[in-house]
Amino acid sequence: MLRLAVPAFFALIAEPLFLLADSAIVGHLGVEQLAGLGLATTVLQTAVGLMVFLAYGTAPAVARFLGAGRMGHAMAAARDGVWLAFALGLALAALGWAAAPAVVAAFGASPGVQSHAVDYLVWSMPGLVGMLLVFAGTGALRGLQDTRTPLVVATVGFSANIGLSLLFVYGFGWGVAGSAIGTSVAQLGMAGVYVWIVARRMRHEGVGFAPTARGVLSAAHVGGWLMLRTLTLRAAILAAAVVATAQGSENLAAHQIAMTVFAFLAFALDALAIAAQALIGKELGAGRPERARELTGTMVRWSLGLGAVTGALLAAVAPWAGWAFTTDRGVHAALVPALLVLAASQPLSGYVFVLDGVLIGAGDARYLALAGLLNLAVYGPLLVAVGLSGAAGPAGLAWLWAAFAGGYMLARAVTLGVRARSDAWMVLGAG
Repeated sequence: MLRLAVPAFFALIAEPLFLLADSAIVGHLGVEQLAGLGLATTVLQTAVGLMVFLAYGTAPAVARFLGAGRMGHAMAAARDGVWLAFALGLALAALGWAAAPAVVAAFGASPGVQSHAVDYLVWSMPGLVGMLLVFAGTGALRGLQDTRTPLVVATVGFSANIGLSLLFVYGFGWGVAGSAIGTSVAQLGMAGVYVWIVARRMRHEGVGFAPTARGVLSAAHVGGWLMLRTLTLRAAILAAAVVATAQGSENLAAHQIAMTVFAFLAFALDALAIAAQALIGKELGAGRPERARELTGTMVRWSLGLGAVTGALLAAVAPWAGWAFTTDRGVHAALVPALLVLAASQPLSGYVFVLDGVLIGAGDARYLALAGLLNLAVYGPLLVAVGLSGAAGPAGLAWLWAAFAGGYMLARAVTLGVRARSDAWMVLGAG
């Protein structure tokens, strides 16, 4: 398990590190720039997050065929996932380029914040295709029980992103747009590497490059349920951003930083979930339900411990974390309580992420989607209460994060825990 989880941990934190790097680089340009980045990344990550099924659907499919000893079918599943990612990436990039101004305007932020948000979104579109190809390629390698290669690719990509963003933002004076351009170039480079790796392994297994309609439709069918599951997650995050926007620019900027930290810690905790996807898929494909149950218990214990550690570390650095992003003391004051709430919720988050990974690895996409709708029904009234309370400043943001990190994550823990205790998700074989 740790053989997969440890490299996955370092590879997974690369994506939030892209956001952390962008936030740190842009944050020193001004509060409006940072708030604009917050809006833009919320929208962008909502769109990209919906496509995470390209990784979460490809990995279990490949792992099941691997466990069943059908390597050719495994690479065919990887190929079909890559083609689906390419087609969806082109469509989303075109839509995003055209709709960016209208989408940003819907948040109701100040004109200055909107201008920076649109700049970031528009110049992020060229890299969107790369982001989705990275999802599919990473999922294929995870299904093959390889998390080390994604680590290497992510490390090189993150390093390139920092250098390019600094050059474009400060060297060329391109501002917020320069940060987006640097990230796009890095993402496209990473995508090229993954496509080359998958193509080479396909040739080794004698698998053709042309996709099959049946394979793509199968990936899209599973992906549809996973997309709905992810849509509920992104809706929860997007709704929180709307409430933070109503609380003012300082709270919105602080919320952006807190959400970036949440993403960083979530991906870190998700390392065990990635291991779960690969291992559970392989064990169920090989027809070993007892081993799958044993692995689930072990990973739950590890997730609770890791969550306690990350929570303690975040609580320790919370009073000073804001200085890495901005010198504005109003943002600092709003950020600290939000980070402390986030720190307290880390063990719960670890539990949620690992069980989510177990059920994704088992292909239990339909249940995850329907449970996500139930979770939103619990979370919605809490968020509305925060918005109607009129709370602002540090207290307002703290209550917002209590609704998200407490109420919403607790609802997810209950729905996932109930399912994991049953045997309904243990479908055996390659199907």
